[in-house]
Amino acid sequence: MKQTDPSGPAVAATVIASPVGPLYLAATDAGLTHLLFSPQAQRVPAAAAALGTGGEILREAEQQLADYFAGRRRSFELPLAPSGTEFQLATWRELGRIPYGTTLSYREVAHRLGKPQAVRAVGAANGANRISIIVPCHRVIGSDGSLVGYGGGLAIKRRLLALEGVQLAEQRRVPGRGRDGRDHVTRQARAAAGRSRTEHAARSERVEASGRLQ
Repeated sequence: MKQTDPSGPAVAATVIASPVGPLYLAATDAGLTHLLFSPQAQRVPAAAAALGTGGEILREAEQQLADYFAGRRRSFELPLAPSGTEFQLATWRELGRIPYGTTLSYREVAHRLGKPQAVRAVGAANGANRISIIVPCHRVIGSDGSLVGYGGGLAIKRRLLALEGVQLAEQRRVPGRGRDGRDHVTRQARAAAGRSRTEHAARSERVEASGRLQ
């Protein structure tokens, strides 16, 4: 993943079809600036003619994305021109190092950045990523294995991870077990047994009291 500095507004933009819905792509001559899902595209410039170097970048991005969704590509080779703060850019570079088919937690990304206390800031930077899929923010999940959130929606995040062969914690749970892995059915049975013993003791007390009154 090659990253370059942005050079002005997008000079080329397009919308392409994909297995996860329409994708909005935009680029300058320096590199790709946007890859957003349809719900996010309302916050970006309108599509412009795919001309010049920016247009070539978009056409190459479209081909590489088609290969990714077909299972023929595990990494992208495109010039990127993201715009953000120094911390955001550092976070996005770290996201780009997460291998295909693997995940990291927000806490693990913070540690890799050398800022273990910056978990929330990592989450904010993840949410501000405007080059989805290629800068793989979908590979960042909660410490407990939950999906947490995603700009394109959790259903799309789940589909992208499934495409890459990631088995989520929620898929590994045994029926009747909760997030903590404990058997909820057993706990419910124990609770019911406890209520039964309490009710039995109450009935016995009422019988004894009735006998004393007679």
